[in-house]
Amino acid sequence: MKAKWQQVRRAVAPVCAVSALTLAGCTTYVTSQVTAFSEWSGSDATRTYSFDRTPAQQNSLEQATYEQLVASELDRYAFRRVPRTDAHYLVGLGYKTDAGAMTVTQPVYYGNPWPGPFWRPMGPFGPFGAFPPDYVSQTYPVYTHTLGVRITERSTGREVYNVTARTTNDESSLVQAMPYLARSALADFPLGNGVVRTVRIPVDSHGGGASNEVPVAPAATGRAPAAASAPAAQ
Repeated sequence: MKAKWQQVRRAVAPVCAVSALTLAGCTTYVTSQVTAFSEWSGSDATRTYSFDRTPAQQNSLEQATYEQLVASELDRYAFRRVPRTDAHYLVGLGYKTDAGAMTVTQPVYYGNPWPGPFWRPMGPFGPFGAFPPDYVSQTYPVYTHTLGVRITERSTGREVYNVTARTTNDESSLVQAMPYLARSALADFPLGNGVVRTVRIPVDSHGGGASNEVPVAPAATGRAPAAASAPAAQ
């Protein structure tokens, strides 16, 4: 039985590695699904805007960070950020991460290294014909990151553009996915009403692809040496 599971582990290990790399986006692209709803007229000469925050987003450093990313994308389409009282549009952001799981089932061949009538062979074929494989299932955590960008007219409150971008990978950090989500959501602005499409963006050193692992020195365990006693007065 021990030999059997050693063979199972050897067969499953490459599958796990390939699946993890695929989930991590190691094909040099981050893929997002983008859905847009639009009543954009396209006739405005000056695209001025201000960000509109919910009560929970007030005084939030995370919110301010994501606003900078979205503002950089809006700059590409002649938008200009101004004080709220001077803005033609209000831009609201919604974002979240949903955790899930993905199960991968793969065939596994195992057995005694000496084929015979009483042993399963290590490969799919033995001395008495083909043997059916066993199957091993592995479950991996996956995370779906979502960014929504909603643009409304400040004077009327009318929604003129609403776009959502979603991407799924094995990284739980939303902040690493956000540069790609912002770029995907606003690429080719404005999209038509009801458009659903897939956007693939190459991974680069400025788009959240860098590792977040950093070495940390171990804490000191010993006590500081006690101060030497002063000599007694003569």
